[in-house]
Amino acid sequence: MIRIIKKFSVRIILIILVIGVVAFLVFNQNGLIKYLNLRSEIEHLDSQIKSSEEKIKKLNQEIDSLNTSRDKIERVAREKYHMMKSNERVLKIEVN
Repeated sequence: MIRIIKKFSVRIILIILVIGVVAFLVFNQNGLIKYLNLRSEIEHLDSQIKSSEEKIKKLNQEIDSLNTSRDKIERVAREKYHMMKSNERVLKIEVN
C-alpha cells in the first residue's frame, strides 16, 4: 500500500515538474510565444525590405532613363509639371 502511494506521489511530482518546465518554456520572457511573434515580425519586415528594394530599383531605372533620354524628360515635364512650348495650347478633357 505504501509502495503504491510512493509510486503515485512520484508520478504526480514528475507530471507537475513536466508541466512546470513546459509552461516555463512557453510563457517566459524569451519563450516560445515571444519567439513565434518575433519570427512573424521578421517575415513582415523581410517582405517590406523586398518591396522597398523593388521600389528603389524602379526609381533608379527612372533616374537612368531621365539622365539619358531627352524625350523622357520632355514627357515628364509636360505631364507632371504641366509645361508646354510657347506655340502650344493645352486642352483639358473632363469626363463626367
